[in-house]
Amino acid sequence: MLHYAVVFFIIAIIAAVFGFGGIAAGAADIARILFFLFLVIFLVSVVLGFMRGW
Repeated sequence: MLHYAVVFFIIAIIAAVFGFGGIAAGAADIARILFFLFLVIFLVSVVLGFMRGW
Protein backbone atom coordinates (compact mmCIF):
# COMPACT_ATOMS: atom_id res chain seq x y z
CA MET A 1 0.00 0.00 0.00
CA LEU A 2 2.87 2.34 0.74
CA HIS A 3 4.20 1.54 -2.71
CA TYR A 4 0.97 2.76 -4.33
CA ALA A 5 1.07 5.95 -2.26
CA VAL A 6 4.58 6.67 -3.54
CA VAL A 7 3.54 5.89 -7.13
CA PHE A 8 0.59 8.30 -6.96
CA PHE A 9 2.83 10.94 -5.35
CA ILE A 10 5.30 10.65 -8.24
CA ILE A 11 2.43 10.85 -10.75
CA ALA A 12 1.22 14.00 -8.98
CA ILE A 13 4.66 15.60 -9.17
CA ILE A 14 5.07 14.76 -12.86
CA ALA A 15 1.56 16.02 -13.67
CA ALA A 16 2.23 19.27 -11.78
CA VAL A 17 5.48 19.83 -13.69
CA PHE A 18 3.66 19.48 -16.99
CA GLY A 19 0.85 21.78 -15.84
CA PHE A 20 -1.98 19.31 -15.37
CA GLY A 21 -3.33 20.78 -12.14
CA GLY A 22 -6.48 18.69 -11.88
CA ILE A 23 -4.70 15.40 -12.41
CA ALA A 24 -1.94 16.42 -10.00
CA ALA A 25 -4.45 17.32 -7.29
CA GLY A 26 -6.35 14.06 -7.78
CA ALA A 27 -3.20 11.95 -7.65
CA ALA A 28 -1.97 13.83 -4.58
CA ASP A 29 -5.29 13.24 -2.81
CA ILE A 30 -5.15 9.52 -3.61
CA ALA A 31 -1.55 9.34 -2.39
CA ARG A 32 -2.48 11.12 0.84
CA ILE A 33 -5.42 8.78 1.50
CA LEU A 34 -3.33 5.67 0.83
CA PHE A 35 -0.53 6.92 3.06
CA PHE A 36 -2.84 7.59 6.00
CA LEU A 37 -4.56 4.25 5.46
CA PHE A 38 -1.13 2.60 5.56
CA LEU A 39 -0.32 4.42 8.82
CA VAL A 40 -3.57 3.31 10.45
CA ILE A 41 -3.10 -0.32 9.44
CA PHE A 42 0.55 -0.22 10.54
CA LEU A 43 -0.31 1.21 13.96
CA VAL A 44 -3.10 -1.33 14.49
CA SER A 45 -0.66 -4.12 13.58
CA VAL A 46 1.94 -2.81 16.02
CA VAL A 47 -0.56 -2.50 18.86
CA LEU A 48 -1.96 -5.97 18.23
CA GLY A 49 1.56 -7.36 18.04
CA PHE A 50 2.42 -5.89 21.43
CA MET A 51 -0.80 -7.23 22.91
CA ARG A 52 0.01 -10.76 21.68
CA GLY A 53 3.47 -10.53 23.19
CA TRP A 54 5.43 -11.23 20.02
